[in-house]
Amino acid sequence: MRQIIQKENSFIISYDYSPWLTEIVRGLPGRKFDYINKVWTVPIKYRGHVEEFARKYQFSMKGLEGDLFKNFDYTVPDMPELTVEIPLKRELFPFQKQGVAYALQKKRLIIGDQPGLGKTVEAIATILSANAFPCLVICPSSLKINWEREWDMWTAKRAIVLNDSVRRTFPYFYEAGMAHVFITNYESLRKYFVAEIRQKTGDDGKKAKLTLKDIKFNDRIGFFKSVIVDESHRIKDLKTQQTKFTKGICSGKEYILLLTGTPVVNRPRDLISQIGVIDRMSDFDGYPNFVKRFCESEDYWKELNVLLRRKCFFRREKKDVLKQLPSKMRAAVLCEITTRKEYADALRDLETYLRRYRQASDEQIQKSLKGEIMVRIGILKNISARGKLADVVDYVSDVIDSGEKTVLFVHLREVSDTLKRFFPAAVTILGSDDSQTRQRNIDRFQNDADCQLIICSIKAAGVGITLTASSRVAFVELPWHPADCEQCEDRTHRIGQTESVQCTYFLGKDTVDEWIYGIIAEKRDMTRQITGAREDVEESVLNGVINLLSRNI
Repeated sequence: MRQIIQKENSFIISYDYSPWLTEIVRGLPGRKFDYINKVWTVPIKYRGHVEEFARKYQFSMKGLEGDLFKNFDYTVPDMPELTVEIPLKRELFPFQKQGVAYALQKKRLIIGDQPGLGKTVEAIATILSANAFPCLVICPSSLKINWEREWDMWTAKRAIVLNDSVRRTFPYFYEAGMAHVFITNYESLRKYFVAEIRQKTGDDGKKAKLTLKDIKFNDRIGFFKSVIVDESHRIKDLKTQQTKFTKGICSGKEYILLLTGTPVVNRPRDLISQIGVIDRMSDFDGYPNFVKRFCESEDYWKELNVLLRRKCFFRREKKDVLKQLPSKMRAAVLCEITTRKEYADALRDLETYLRRYRQASDEQIQKSLKGEIMVRIGILKNISARGKLADVVDYVSDVIDSGEKTVLFVHLREVSDTLKRFFPAAVTILGSDDSQTRQRNIDRFQNDADCQLIICSIKAAGVGITLTASSRVAFVELPWHPADCEQCEDRTHRIGQTESVQCTYFLGKDTVDEWIYGIIAEKRDMTRQITGAREDVEESVLNGVINLLSRNI
């Protein structure tokens, strides 16, 4: 007899002795063997693991609490097939047609395909098929021109970027048939669509918490029939004005398409605001139950995954749907830094703060010290970056001499300036470059055989652009999250790439670089259970670095 009984704090697992089944039970988290009663116990917090075990190995379960997810059906319907013709200038891939069919069914959803699979065109095709015009596109500032070009590339509809000259008159462009799509960035939402913010002040003189009710929108938000929100993980924070502005603008729209390859950056809470923007929280039994069920324990992440895919989310990965797109290969190159003494001095300074951090008992003091530690880790990263430039220059020179193009990612302006002096023919995508310059440099790198190197800022060029003329990506400096690494890698590992992509990470030997890189590699699969996104992380890489540093002083 195979039976699992729920007690107050644990599950009791009993069965007729079976060596192979015992090995399976040993794989359950937190399991212990009760030698007196000859049964296994598993803590209640691992309910999800136990329920999956029971279903797979046909155990009866008794004493479980009744709730919405009892006898939960884990099957997910196949993606629908597109049955309508869409007047596009180019042909969609079969998996993209399925994505459009799903979006036409759901109308309000999150398109979570892995970067490079064409979320932009899936959104464009959906809005075109539904004739959901006028359409508003909200995106990062660096992607406005890209969105304008994509609409022109795929459709006969005209898109324009909002600016001060059409701030109040853009609706007339639609009425005159001169434009169907209007594009703006997150930072400009207030300028174009907010009439007034009526934030109250408390008795202590401090401003009260801003709510959506405090924001008075102008009449222009009612002009749009559909809204596309690109890189929607930027509105994961419920407290920010940009999130509230986006929610207000999207309210009541028939079609709301959120696009992001990283819907969950740190934890399931990142989904709350995005689900709220598409007005789907009722599909998850409301906000309080969502928080209690999915944000306080990882046991129900698989249920969350299934519910998302049934109700309002789809995600496909390159390896599953685009066989002609080759896999990526990653390699770490250790560099002897030329700034070793400066690095050693900075490390001793950091060690002082780490000791104070470990000894601090007051939470507020520890929080403050953690901020100081992060600053000093950043200093170590900067020193390492400057110290490995000689090796980087040698490596890139060899690649260029061999006739290959390279995409080089950096963070520090000092680093990019130094590299530009060594490679004056290189083009750039940096924070200081305006949109026209960025697009001109992208086009040159893509189309000019003599343009062999593009130096990119991790922040400015990490999303939304295509650099498939190269099959080599290299990092001089590391971001904090695996998601950021993969976003940068995917500038070349996209539709149209025909070669295996080599991703090279330059690491200062015996520096914080090695620790950060190691932790990033460990965290890549952290939140796969939630959305299937391998690049997401559950917790900050910073905490892992601090822990490693603390153990080594």
